[in-house]
Amino acid sequence: MNRLTWLCDGVNRAVASVIRWLALFMVLIQFVIVLGRYVFGVNSIAAQESVLYLHATLFMLGAGYTLLVDKHVRVDVFYSRATDETRRRIDIFGHLFLLLPSMTTLLYWSWPSVRNSWKIFEGSLSVGGIEAVFLLKSLIPAFCVLVILQSLSLLIRLLGQGRAA
Repeated sequence: MNRLTWLCDGVNRAVASVIRWLALFMVLIQFVIVLGRYVFGVNSIAAQESVLYLHATLFMLGAGYTLLVDKHVRVDVFYSRATDETRRRIDIFGHLFLLLPSMTTLLYWSWPSVRNSWKIFEGSLSVGGIEAVFLLKSLIPAFCVLVILQSLSLLIRLLGQGRAA
C-alpha cells in the first residue's frame, strides 16, 4: 500500500512541478496584453484566451497537489476543535462519501462532452481565438483523475493510521 500511495503522490508532485511555471507565464502574458492594449493600441483575442487556458490548466491540474499538501479549502466548523481521531474520521467520511463520489460523477457526466469535443476538434467561439477548446475541456477528466488518485492515497494513509492506533 505504501508503494501505491507513493505512486499517487508522485504523479501529483510531477504534475505540480511542471504546471507551477504556468503562473509565471500567465502573469507575463497578461502584462504583455495590458502593455499592448494601453500603450500600443494592439489587441489579441488569442492572447487573452491564452491567459484563460493557462489559468484553467493551473487550477485544474494543481488541485490534486493542493489536496496532497493539505492547502485545499476546508470548512472547519467542527474540524478545528476536534481531536485527532475525530479529524481522521471526518476525513475518511469526506473522502468516501463526498470527494470520491463527486469526482466519479463529474468524470462520468463530463466524458461525453469531452469525447464529442475531441471528435470535432472544437474551437473557439470568438473569431481569432484559440482553436483548442477540446484541450480545455480535457482538463475536466484530468482534474477528476488527479484528485481521485490523491484522495485514494490519503484514504489509504488514514485507514492505515486507524490500524496503527
